[in-house]
Amino acid sequence: MGITERLHEIGRPLVAEQLAHPTVAGISRGDLDERAFRYWLEQDHLYLLDYARAFSRLAWQAPDDHLADLVGIAHSTLTEELELHRSLSGEFGADLTTKEKGPACEAYTSWLLEAAADYRDGLAAVYPCMWGYNTLGRELARDRPEDPRYARWVDTYNDPGFTELTERYGRMLEESGADPERAERFFLEGMRHEIAFWNTPYT
Repeated sequence: MGITERLHEIGRPLVAEQLAHPTVAGISRGDLDERAFRYWLEQDHLYLLDYARAFSRLAWQAPDDHLADLVGIAHSTLTEELELHRSLSGEFGADLTTKEKGPACEAYTSWLLEAAADYRDGLAAVYPCMWGYNTLGRELARDRPEDPRYARWVDTYNDPGFTELTERYGRMLEESGADPERAERFFLEGMRHEIAFWNTPYT
């Protein structure tokens, strides 16, 4: 069993936990309190800025055959993914100029940037966000929310291009020669941060 296959196996119950979380369940139904999604948008905007920094830190250490992909993912984060947030911010009244990280965002980004100081550990630490959101997007697309704003969010993470990017990233993790036990430890910690990130004051 390869590293990513093992990570998917241990990660699926944690994706199920996210699907059952009140915030995600509200997105799925299309009736999430707008204040909750506004808070998530503001916090995820701050997260994605550091997420791109983590990819940049990994790219600096990367072997030649991984460099272009990691730079590409950082660019995609700063353009396509953040464009989604900008397009939704007006509809939810989100303030994307805020610099105030909540506890979950602060804990996650601090840990992620530190993990990215080591190439193999960092690849495993970042994987829960890409694979987790892609898996959530595909699951939520089975019963797409009627609210077009939430549907657009689901469509972004269910997009075949995002799936292809996630699969390429998984191959880089496999090719990196990461220690399976360390990869599992960093992956599981990242998944726990992912679950905590859904907490908002409004659910």
